[in-house]
Amino acid sequence: MPPTNIPSASLPTNAVAASSPAGIASPLASASTSDEDEDSGEGIPLSMSASTFLTHLPPDATEALQAAGRFPQDKVVVRFKSVGAAPAPRHEVCKISATQNFEAVVVFLRRMLKVQQSDSLFLYVNSAFAPSLDEVVGNLHRCFKNGQDQLVVAYSVTPAFG
Repeated sequence: MPPTNIPSASLPTNAVAASSPAGIASPLASASTSDEDEDSGEGIPLSMSASTFLTHLPPDATEALQAAGRFPQDKVVVRFKSVGAAPAPRHEVCKISATQNFEAVVVFLRRMLKVQQSDSLFLYVNSAFAPSLDEVVGNLHRCFKNGQDQLVVAYSVTPAFG
């Protein structure tokens, strides 16, 4: 007996016909494409208590997931070090919110040194690299703090490090 094929004209627009290797037509697989399904909450964060997949995590895993995005300290200690002919800072050590972007450090240092917006100022973490302006200070501190729990930011008016 030849395989049974269903003409595509008789199929609903949201159904797909599939045939098995034995040549017997299988039930139609329904693929919904309604607008209701597309707007059914994609992008809405699902709490762990509402999730059917994460209901059986141990309590310590739940606490760890809730604390994963937080920083251990609200403020980060930043130590400024001048390089070359850069002016010395009035305060070598300051505290900056851990949630601020690195751009806030640049703005703060420019204001403290009274460096104009048109003048060059190069900042480096651990005298090694220049982080992007949208990098979070808490993440930099977490990864690159020194032994005194400080984020060391070297600065210069000319390019100094690679």
